[in-house]
Amino acid sequence: MGGLSFQFEELLAGAAALDGIVRELAAVEVEADSVRRALFPYQTDAYSSGSQAIVAVGEGTRALRRVRTELEGLASEVRASHREYEFTEARNALLLRIGRTGPAYGPLWGLFGLPPVTVRDTVEDAVAQAPARLALLLGLPAGLAAFEGADGGVRAAIRGMAAAPGLEFLRPRPVRIAGRETRTEEVDPSPAGLLLRAAAVGRNSGEIEVLQLGEPGSRAWAVIIPGTQLDGLPPGTNPFDAGGITEGLGYDSAETAAAIRRALTDAGAEAGDQVAAVGYSQGGIHAMNLGRDKAFLAEYELKFVLTAGSPVGGIEPVDGIGSLHLEHEADWVPGADGLPNPDTRDRVTVTLTGPIPGPEWLEPGMGPGHAMERYAAGARDIAASRDPSLQASTAALAAVLGAGGTATVTRFSLRRDAMPAHRGATVAPGAPVAPGPRRRPGGKPTPSPPQPAA
Repeated sequence: MGGLSFQFEELLAGAAALDGIVRELAAVEVEADSVRRALFPYQTDAYSSGSQAIVAVGEGTRALRRVRTELEGLASEVRASHREYEFTEARNALLLRIGRTGPAYGPLWGLFGLPPVTVRDTVEDAVAQAPARLALLLGLPAGLAAFEGADGGVRAAIRGMAAAPGLEFLRPRPVRIAGRETRTEEVDPSPAGLLLRAAAVGRNSGEIEVLQLGEPGSRAWAVIIPGTQLDGLPPGTNPFDAGGITEGLGYDSAETAAAIRRALTDAGAEAGDQVAAVGYSQGGIHAMNLGRDKAFLAEYELKFVLTAGSPVGGIEPVDGIGSLHLEHEADWVPGADGLPNPDTRDRVTVTLTGPIPGPEWLEPGMGPGHAMERYAAGARDIAASRDPSLQASTAALAAVLGAGGTATVTRFSLRRDAMPAHRGATVAPGAPVAPGPRRRPGGKPTPSPPQPAA
């Protein structure tokens, strides 16, 4: 569970306050000793009373010294506790991040007689495998990503791959609004309700959803962004295909964020309106990137981001934007960027540990830990939790979107510009491309066939 850094900061603040008291006591102790010494010349004037005064001041000085020493020891223990908690939390976060947990965190236990896996080995493994996991996420050869990202991490790996011959389709291209459909319906703005909406949006290729909640004068908006839609490679027009992952992790979702900003404007959002962003898997990357997009933040007040199964450890929104991240210990996708989520006052990460039945591991897809149903169930548990950090996080989301009710729901069909045609180039028969928008008579979008989401 995230959100402990604030508690760590409070420990350090407490230690600093104790240090201040210690300094004040030390100054009083020096002054008291000066008073005691100043009484020495007058001891003979009234020996009995003079001696008693000197002794009393001396005992007071020694009492101050004892209190100061105890407070110094207490401050030292508080700092030691901070170091111990911080080390333990960081180590556990790393182990959970890459799915290596067990009865011993110290070194981990040896399996089948092999040497034990130490924390060092675990960290090295996570860093070394990050580019390969990224390639797996994109459906590309692992060796290419590992080569491109050897020195600069996932961001450098993505930009290196996008610059490689034959992978031009991974470079960002403009994203436009191709269609929209508006209706009114009852909306559940709880974390589970919003994630289930992301699953529903993901059944239609290239769509996002904008929710308008509240009354005029107190309106709030939610943007629902789906996961990866495997329309295939090479280039397609679906902004949420594999190219969307590279745009999100390598280029800060610049084109997708611009399209989301236009969608909000088209839905009726006004400058300064409060917004919550919700994303599943790839959608969570785009949602978090809104939190550092200068153009988006200049127009709208992004208050909260909710993600599930998303690799967002390297994305840091501006201060004041709350976020809640759900990750399952058996889901490799959130670790595809090779970075744990920062642990700050406004950012809470929940690691789900529910068991997964054996047969589910045999099903196709991104793995059973990445299933939306599992994340939605975890979100329900979070909403019912009495943990203070989770209560504060869900309350922050509710403060933006309210308790639910009737909302205006607008589905936007987004399309990425096609790759420029090379002179003399031909499209191979059967080459996989993202489907363009399909419409019924009258101009309304027709749902595309369900696509696997990631």
